[in-house]
Formats: sequence, C-alpha cells, structure tokens
Amino acid sequence: MTVLTAPSEQLSTHPRPASTPFGRVLKVVKLQLIGNPMTTIGMPWMILGFIFIANLLLWIIVAMTTSGQDAVDFRNGLGYSGSSFYIFVYMLVVAIQAFSITFRFALGLGVTRKNYWLGSAVSFVTLAAMYSVGLTTLAGIERATDGWGLGGRMFSAIYFGDEWWQRLLVFFFGLLFSLFVGSLFAAVWVRFKGIGMVVLFGGLGLVTIGAIAWFSFTRTWNSFADVFVGATSVGIASWLLVPAALAALLGFLILRGATARG
Repeated sequence: MTVLTAPSEQLSTHPRPASTPFGRVLKVVKLQLIGNPMTTIGMPWMILGFIFIANLLLWIIVAMTTSGQDAVDFRNGLGYSGSSFYIFVYMLVVAIQAFSITFRFALGLGVTRKNYWLGSAVSFVTLAAMYSVGLTTLAGIERATDGWGLGGRMFSAIYFGDEWWQRLLVFFFGLLFSLFVGSLFAAVWVRFKGIGMVVLFGGLGLVTIGAIAWFSFTRTWNSFADVFVGATSVGIASWLLVPAALAALLGFLILRGATARG
C-alpha cells in the first residue's frame, strides 16, 4: 500500500515553528504572559501604585505634624518599611493562577507537560527580571530624591541592600522564590486537588515543627541566627534559590502525572 502525502507536506521540508519543541515552549510563554496581561503585568503595578500613594500621603501627614527629634526618628524608621513585600506575595498568587487556568488549555493545544513546564519556567524568569528592573529603577529614583522629598523608603528599604545591583539581585531572587513555590502549590492542586493541598501544607507544618524542635533541643538557635547576622542582603536572598530550585523540580515531577481532565 502506498501512502499519499499532501502536496503542501511534500513541498515543506521544515516543520512549522509552533510544531517544534521551541515553538511549543514559546506558545506557553505567550499564553502565560500575553494571554492574561492584566493579571501578570497590569494588576501588580496598579496595586503597588495604590500602596505607594497611601504611603506617600502618610509620609506627608507625618512630615507636617512632627519636628525635631521626632521627625528624625520617623525618617530612620522608614528604612524598615515592608510595603513593597506585597509584590512577592502577589507573584506567588500569579503562579498559582497561571497553572490553574492555563495547564489543561495548553494540553488541549497539543503542548506536552515538559514543554508546558519549560514555557512556564521561562515566563517566571521573565516576570522576575521585569519586576526586578522596575523595582530597582524606582528604588534608584527614591534614593536620588531623598525618599520623594519626604525621607520615604518603600523600594529601597534596608532589607534590599545599599547598592543598586544588590537590590536588583535581592528582588530577582525573591521573585523567583515566590513564583516557583507558587507553581509547586499549583501543580499539587492541578494533580491532586484539595487532598493534595492538605497533605502539602501538613507536610510543611511538620517540617517546620521538626526544624524548631531540632534547634531547640540542640540549643543551636544562636548559631543559626549568626549565619544571617553576618550575611549580606544578597547572601541571604541567594539562599532562596535553593527552595526555588527544589520547588521547580518537585512541581515538574508532580505535573508529569497530571491529566487534562478537570
């Protein structure tokens, strides 16, 4: 029996870009970043803007109602602001939503689980880089204007380091941690639903209790604290890459067994 090939297939010696592994990975990247830009790009900056405006108003009020040593103490205290930590929490939610919404849709388009995971990983690294550059730029403006003229420090808090490159790396490492940990939670949900989440959080709780017990019984809390006291902000943030990589690996292994059915 002779198998006939369509003329278009006979003339084409190269597969379409979308049919190659790279093309399928790129399809997932577009799906994650462009498919719902309000969730991944628009909303985070909008909420961050609202938080900034609220902080700015508070700084103005305090600046107008304090003077002398009280004003100095207030400015010093602003160095420990945690307002911008919201973005790390939101990125965890973004990763969860991305998997929950797009996984089965991507499989329906013929994307393999491996390519879906690679495309999602590329999307997360892209998001982390984009937000890191944006936050570092805002921190630079904040420092150059003496805290927007009010001594405020929302983007350049003491936790993020003194130099621009330190802040860039701290933001980048922290965002990678949030995104890949969020993807692990989402992978568990996609495959095991509520039961999997209960087991996951129960396991995390037991690990936390076990760690507390270990440091308590061995009386090594001071040694544990010394590791962080003597480290730089970049050094501490770099440790986040370890759980981020572990979450990425576990998420991929869990997702390999997930089905396309809801």
